[in-house]
Amino acid sequence: MRVEIWSDIACPWCYIGKARFEKGLAAFAHRDRVEVVFRSFELDPNGPRGTTAPVVEMLAKKYGRTLDEARGMEEHVAATARAEGLDYRTDGRDHGNTFDIHRLLHLAAARGRQNALLDLAFRTNFAADRSVFDPEVLAALAVEAGLDETEARAVLADETAYAEAVRADEREAAALGANAVPFFVLDRRYGISGGQPAEVFTRALEQAWEGYEPAGTDPAAEACEPDGACPAPQV
Repeated sequence: MRVEIWSDIACPWCYIGKARFEKGLAAFAHRDRVEVVFRSFELDPNGPRGTTAPVVEMLAKKYGRTLDEARGMEEHVAATARAEGLDYRTDGRDHGNTFDIHRLLHLAAARGRQNALLDLAFRTNFAADRSVFDPEVLAALAVEAGLDETEARAVLADETAYAEAVRADEREAAALGANAVPFFVLDRRYGISGGQPAEVFTRALEQAWEGYEPAGTDPAAEACEPDGACPAPQV
């Protein structure tokens, strides 16, 4: 069985959803026969490349909140992430265009190191004191994930490298009706949207394995929408 996951490293619910999916997969009896593939989905494809903005300021502007309210939004997500055993920094994080990160993830997929790089990119973006939007940091993460440094730097320097692969993933997401991430597709038969609880993923895997349609998913589960929009909790 193949599970495809559309996500963006700028999406906190993708970070949380990946952890929850992996817990759900661990409880699935046939987990050794599941192939997991990550697909590209940019939350803010029109965002300027090479520039960043503080996350708290971005949230305040997007949702018409005060900075204190925006910090409260971040704290809400942070508490959810920490409950899943994930580190989450609420101060000093930045937001930027993720196209180059997606291109590098496609290189990593071709070299069998996609999951390793994705985990590093998520942790760096949400928990580290360095910016994943810095090309030097991104190159270092590629090496840490097991990629060849020269090849990784060549991809980052060539804006056309794996660009069509990223766009193809995004076109496919649109064709499948995915308008928010994370978005999970099980064996090209069933789709699940949002950062569902781990037990929901386990149940969906079991039902997909048996050929039944998954039930019990929450259509309102938290997800991030295009242009960087994520649910704004009440604070």
